[in-house]
Amino acid sequence: MRPDKRSMGEFAGLRRIIATLRGPDGCPWDRVQTHDTLRPYLLEEASEILEAIESGDPAKLREELGDLLFQVLLHVQLAEEAGAFTMRDVLRGLSEKLVNRHPHVFGDAVAETPEAVIEQWDDLKSRERGSQSALAGIPEALPALARSQAIQRRVVNVGFAWENVDQVWDKLVEEIGELRGASTTKEREDELGDVLFVMASLAGWMKIDAEDALRSACGRFRGRFERVESLAAERGVDLDADYLATKLALWEEAKSLSE
Repeated sequence: MRPDKRSMGEFAGLRRIIATLRGPDGCPWDRVQTHDTLRPYLLEEASEILEAIESGDPAKLREELGDLLFQVLLHVQLAEEAGAFTMRDVLRGLSEKLVNRHPHVFGDAVAETPEAVIEQWDDLKSRERGSQSALAGIPEALPALARSQAIQRRVVNVGFAWENVDQVWDKLVEEIGELRGASTTKEREDELGDVLFVMASLAGWMKIDAEDALRSACGRFRGRFERVESLAAERGVDLDADYLATKLALWEEAKSLSE
């Protein structure tokens, strides 16, 4: 039976829909899912939310947030069926974490700027980790560039940091030199990784999110390249065979059109 429209706008109604999908007469696809099989969809939905935010389209963002919420609730449904934990446990855990990590709101602590809040947050998380490594809890599934910045933020918080940004620039020059001098595929891979890691450190000094910066660069390149393709088609230029100078001229023209 189709749920009534009122219940479809309520959290409890959504939970009943998901339980039905997992039930004996539910959806064959939903019934066979596990926490492991759902992993790729979490990453995909999170990525689509980022794209929706960048598009500035509220309707698209609403839709993508709903898709991610479905994934979250499906994981909760699986856990409840297995007797692992309940939605109440999830909500209580989140509520306790938010209250405990905001003592400047729910307690007597003082943090009057975003920077002070971040410093307090990092200190609280450090105390929660106890004797664990400062790097404990950083997800390995993070995109590598984002993970490198997360690692470097952690080590900076425990005092393992460059003294000034000039030292980071010097290290970058050094690592690029080592990359140029690498002679085997393994050496090149290692040295390229070191260059990217230092670049992430430089981004941190500049207060730039490296993952966002690279995503933005990819978007700009795609837009310009698609203009190059259009210009090439209009002028009968073969991008596979024509002279490099011709291609570069098209690139500069496409770049100027986007500015």
